[in-house]
Amino acid sequence: MRALMTATVPSMIGQFNMHNINILIELGYEVDVACNFNDYSVWSAEKIISLKKTLDELNVHMYQVDFTRRFFKIKQHTKSYKQIKKLINERKYDLIHTHTPISSLITRLAYKNSNIYESCKMIYTAHGFHFFKGNNPLKNFIFRSIEMMAAKYTDIIITINKEDYEAAKKFKLKNSGQVRYVPGVGVDIDKINKIKENRDQLIKDLALSNDDELIISIGELSKRKNHELVIKCLPQLPKNIHYLICGQGSLKEYLLQLADNLQVSEQVHLLGFKENAIEIIKSCNIFVFPSLQEGLPVAMMEAMACGLPCIASPIRGNRDLIDQPNGGYLIEFQDWEKTLKLVIKNINKNYKAMSIYNQKKISMYNTWKISASMKEIYQ
Repeated sequence: MRALMTATVPSMIGQFNMHNINILIELGYEVDVACNFNDYSVWSAEKIISLKKTLDELNVHMYQVDFTRRFFKIKQHTKSYKQIKKLINERKYDLIHTHTPISSLITRLAYKNSNIYESCKMIYTAHGFHFFKGNNPLKNFIFRSIEMMAAKYTDIIITINKEDYEAAKKFKLKNSGQVRYVPGVGVDIDKINKIKENRDQLIKDLALSNDDELIISIGELSKRKNHELVIKCLPQLPKNIHYLICGQGSLKEYLLQLADNLQVSEQVHLLGFKENAIEIIKSCNIFVFPSLQEGLPVAMMEAMACGLPCIASPIRGNRDLIDQPNGGYLIEFQDWEKTLKLVIKNINKNYKAMSIYNQKKISMYNTWKISASMKEIYQ
């Protein structure tokens, strides 16, 4: 048996699909991976090389396909369509599992026009549809129409949050296929529990004091992650509150300039990509997540497993995780500047109870439970 895993960028494979690849291997599949290994927008060349080494050790075959996340790169989409169709026809897969919206659309169109359409099963994991409550109505119409069309060439759609699950149930799938709800990739709670915090070292590295309060966010420095919203709140917060971001991206200089303009540069710390992110999370006080769009954020799931109360935007995915006020707060975008100080104060009053609540809730998302669901779907 032979299976293909596709995604636009390598990080989608490395961060969200290594468990799936191992399950497929365990079930007896020969596994191939196809993505744009030359895309360094999310992961550095060093990280991608490390992923390739890991995949090679698992005897996973890797194929370069020039997928792009940019919607209007028509020539590149055409090229990637031809590449993936050629691969599908040559390798004759029994199962294809595709991820990320644009590359998944291209993969499914190529699959529809391939020689193995009837014999091969197609699974699509929606890590967050590009249509969602609160989005531009025209964009919602366009992206919903695209997803409905591609669903016709899909045997199973996996959704990772409840809003997407309800939306996908209205689609017509190939051969009366199924829509399944699997809450993301889960979190390895046992592994997280073994990692110790190192607040003293973190404070030393950042030249801070023990009295400083550290709020942290994890994510790409991009418009979608909306880190600027928290930076804009800092002038209204006490000077001992520091905002840490683990992540890299194109908005680094913009965020640094914004902090400088608001005279809060000393309170903003862009740490870049960190291998020891869990250790850093455990060394902080509160997790903040002002993202504009999510599927089901792994970073916040990890923060909950670390026992941090969370402050987040009230969007799809975030709503699935945060029960307010038990484990944190969901703040409307226009209310952050006027309420963040009060919310932080309330969290500090009820910190221990909120910490325990989040750790208990996230136990439902343990990796082994998610893996069991995926194994059943693959079988």
